[in-house]
Amino acid sequence: MNTNEKRDILKINNKDMGEVDVKALHLAFTGYLSGQREGTASAKTRAEVRGGGKKPWRQKGLGRARAGSIRSPLWRGGGVIFGPKPRDYSIKLNKKFRKLALRTALFEKKENLMIVDKLNVSEIKTKEVKKILNELKINDFVLWIFGEKNEKALKAAKNLKEIKLIPVEDINIYDVLKYPVVCLEKDCLEKLEKVLK
Repeated sequence: MNTNEKRDILKINNKDMGEVDVKALHLAFTGYLSGQREGTASAKTRAEVRGGGKKPWRQKGLGRARAGSIRSPLWRGGGVIFGPKPRDYSIKLNKKFRKLALRTALFEKKENLMIVDKLNVSEIKTKEVKKILNELKINDFVLWIFGEKNEKALKAAKNLKEIKLIPVEDINIYDVLKYPVVCLEKDCLEKLEKVLK
């Protein structure tokens, strides 16, 4: 992919939203993944391992190597040299940059971007959601973005691995690029425009 490539961006409500910068897309995508890393891995140094306060044997006269602590990194049960410590992997990206990347991601999906009605189900049943997807002729993994929360639909789609429902406020570059098809409910277009403004 040419990172300096630029194109016209997807228009929402007939408003041109600027140029697409593919480099921004890449940086925002890697930034999102970095932010998902927990960074909680931790290992104890010799100062943190319990015990080892007493010198195991005297310095000279026994024919053994010198040792000051049983918690030396060279000993079993000792501390770890340069072990991992909790850290923050997130990359700081400003709002304007993140919005540009999200607009770019939606532009990349323009061929498989569908504007749909609400995902209304009469019963909390998986087959109801399947039926709607079949009616829309969607045979691939789909990201369904909704405006107003529908508990029935959320529960009915919970066990379907081929569909993910998210509110428009939670739209992110990773999900938009991950799912081959993106469905936008009509009532969330105005909110989406605010998110991308």
